Amino acid sequence: MERDRCEQYRGNGSFGLFRAALVTTLKQSPKYHPISMKRIECAADEIRIDLSASFEVEEALREQQVEVVVHCAARAHILNDTAQSPIDEYRAVNTHATIRLAQQAAAAGVKRFVFISSAKVNGERSDLGYALTEFVSKAPVDPYAISKHEAEIELVRLAEKTGMEVVILRPPLVYGAGVKANFAALMKLSRTALPLPFGAINNKRSLISLDNLIDIICCCLEHPAAANQTFLVSDDDDVSTTELIKELADAYHSRVKLIPVPTSILSGLLSVLGKKNIA
Repeated sequence: MERDRCEQYRGNGSFGLFRAALVTTLKQSPKYHPISMKRIECAADEIRIDLSASFEVEEALREQQVEVVVHCAARAHILNDTAQSPIDEYRAVNTHATIRLAQQAAAAGVKRFVFISSAKVNGERSDLGYALTEFVSKAPVDPYAISKHEAEIELVRLAEKTGMEVVILRPPLVYGAGVKANFAALMKLSRTALPLPFGAINNKRSLISLDNLIDIICCCLEHPAAANQTFLVSDDDDVSTTELIKELADAYHSRVKLIPVPTSILSGLLSVLGKKNIA
């Protein structure tokens, strides 16, 4: 079996949580020897890397005999971005640094590169009545999704050129103990005593639990059929925003009050308030 695994992350927020869960799972199996790649506080058996700066990890990957890299670091969850050119900042980390890491991995003899992308690559929504597929029919919208999509394209080209296998995973919103960002905001809303205007939202949104995402990553570490494939992954239990808030409220034993405001009016109000992305 493969001897070494390499996982790489941005060590704060949800990425830190994700990294910890992945490493814990891998360490529980005698097949794997996870090697962390971190920006700071590296131990002797870890590899230091900073995706926002110049880095060289080819020699370290070769010395550690790494066979699979799981790349789950990203610039994300910056709601009030003050960068002069956000798209350039996202591309620097999510596209260019990703490809540089993959190039060095291929040169070091890494057999497989597992890239954690995003469902946002497929755009903000599917056509009514249709699910998203691995084929991108609509252009991604925000800088984060654009940078992830561009990385996917370059990784496929690199796989064709070098022979290193690439697996692309596009998870939707991830939930689990300790999660932050959007799901944390929904959890907070579900416990409020104030009435919320989210009682008439009839959308369908895919989610994936942290445990299920870790499971599919572990499967993609070595499954032959995963080589050079792109997967959209979810719990197969799509819910509306209204249903999700209700279920969260039930879990917290809270009595949330949802007012059935039509989505057209709700979207209009949020847009006027400068919250179009939230809408």
